[in-house]
Amino acid sequence: MSANNENKNNSQAVAAAAEDPVLKAKLLAMKYNRLITRSILYFLLAVGALVVLFPLLWMILTAMKQPGTAFKFTFIPDSFSYEGFSKLYTLDNFKKVFAEFNFMKYFINSIIVASMAAIFATTFACMAGYVFAKKNFIYKDFLFYLLVATMMIPGMMYLVPQFVITVKLGWFDTYQGLIIPHLANIFGVFMMRQFMRSIPDSLIEAAKLDGASEWQIFTVIIVPMAMPIIVTLFLLTFLFHWSNFIWQLVITKPGSAILTIPVGLAYFSGPHGSEWELMMSASCFSIIPMAILFLVAQNFFIEGMTKGAVKE
Repeated sequence: MSANNENKNNSQAVAAAAEDPVLKAKLLAMKYNRLITRSILYFLLAVGALVVLFPLLWMILTAMKQPGTAFKFTFIPDSFSYEGFSKLYTLDNFKKVFAEFNFMKYFINSIIVASMAAIFATTFACMAGYVFAKKNFIYKDFLFYLLVATMMIPGMMYLVPQFVITVKLGWFDTYQGLIIPHLANIFGVFMMRQFMRSIPDSLIEAAKLDGASEWQIFTVIIVPMAMPIIVTLFLLTFLFHWSNFIWQLVITKPGSAILTIPVGLAYFSGPHGSEWELMMSASCFSIIPMAILFLVAQNFFIEGMTKGAVKE
């Protein structure tokens, strides 16, 4: 009955609006205002998307350009035929990247370094976050905020001490030197702790009553519930190590067998200038792993970023 009465009232309101020219004009003005507002909003979003996507589009098109034409702002061929496209674009740049610059070795090294660093750093951060979130011990809050305070120290300040320690340990120009110094992820500990504080303590107490050990509580209860933030931290850590240039340049020798993509791309610069077409071709390949990871885990990433900001 209430639904029928509501529909009847709506019909009467529409009929009244049709009979009242003033009300009809107001409704029409509201409709046009809403249309104009949406049009402006969509236009601004389209412009923003174009600004964000243009560098990516420029990189892809430049990667296929003929040598020496990278900075010629010409992307449309004179004629839409094979001859027209072949004068402007070529796929030989992608072949040359692997044939002449040993790019596959850089690619494999980056996969090894970024994957191992992300796996171990995420694991350690998850364990530390659980301890700071759910365990009680003396000076817990003091130690946590002390760790967080170290995030304010610029990375360049401890680059030299870190390098000296790594060299004295015999890890110069080794995988250990590329991976181990960055396994302590304070930001990851902060993310994990904030997220795990939202997990009810009653679940942990119930598991203890059922005879579960600390390891079982952590692996069976905490880790599955914290999976969104774990995946998010893994992606962020992988991205950091995938694109980390300074440390990978400092800790490796020129021409080393463990050079990664960020350092390897520097060798595309010759004595007479940079071969931009080849650099863009290599860059196209370098974004593939990150694109695949984000496409596969985007739901976890979005959920982790939204739920990770838990208030104190």
